[in-house]
Amino acid sequence: MDVNADMRSILGDRHELRALPRPGVLRRIAAMRATIRNILPAICLVAALLCPPAATAHPEDEFCVPGEASIDPALCAALAELDSATTTADLNPILDADGSERSPLSTAILYVGIGIGHILPAGLDHILFVLALFLTSTRVKALVIQISTFTIAHTVTLGLAAAGVISLPAGLVEPLIAASIAIVALENLKVSDMPVWRPLVVFGFGLVHGLGFAGFFGELGLPSGQFLSGLIGFNVGVEIGQLGVVLVAWLLARAFRATMHTDDVDTVYRRRVVVPASLAIATVGLYWTIVRIVSSLPP
Repeated sequence: MDVNADMRSILGDRHELRALPRPGVLRRIAAMRATIRNILPAICLVAALLCPPAATAHPEDEFCVPGEASIDPALCAALAELDSATTTADLNPILDADGSERSPLSTAILYVGIGIGHILPAGLDHILFVLALFLTSTRVKALVIQISTFTIAHTVTLGLAAAGVISLPAGLVEPLIAASIAIVALENLKVSDMPVWRPLVVFGFGLVHGLGFAGFFGELGLPSGQFLSGLIGFNVGVEIGQLGVVLVAWLLARAFRATMHTDDVDTVYRRRVVVPASLAIATVGLYWTIVRIVSSLPP
């Protein structure tokens, strides 16, 4: 009998056993893979959001593109004239296609479209804020409270700022808007339902977002005779755009939850959707905050 051969065989078997990973290691590897799968969509979302020029969420005259009928030509002509105007007293009324001054109803309808366009697709920062509110809770009541509070707040400051009652520099408003996105998204990582203080926080941030809306609305310029109807139409359009964001998010969330074959849908939904998406939104909000602060500093 070859004792040395037997010993080599035994030692070889032991070496192979030692080379196999322990059960604890296998569990850690599986957990790491699951974490990567959950975070990967968030990483992709961050990359997609950071590619466009994120710091300019309120471009001037962004709907008047040559060769594209994205907005009424008469309004584009009025905007071009306003760009070269030196005083608001020289503002001419917006005309319709026949060259006649638009009625209050016609002006309101026109500005409904502008308000929708300011949110979809131009208002990416406002979209992310609404999505952060949506991710806070799966309860419809909590969502209604937050969206209603946000609507009331930004309507107040939009009207006051557009009328010239209050005014804050864009260099302060835009970083605050970006910071509000990051704060709400980061809070979503700590709470699984709407905390009692959230409506107050949303109201405060809504006041800031209203100043952002007013900055864009003020750049359009309206004579006094069409100001009120344009303001109402713009605000209605903004609300329609926000509700569109909520509706799409709700449909996607409902479809995703329907695919979960588990008794604890809320826990799985939070782990796979709420946490990664909130991380992505918070990352973008922090990035915008830094960029907008830096861009507002004097050279």
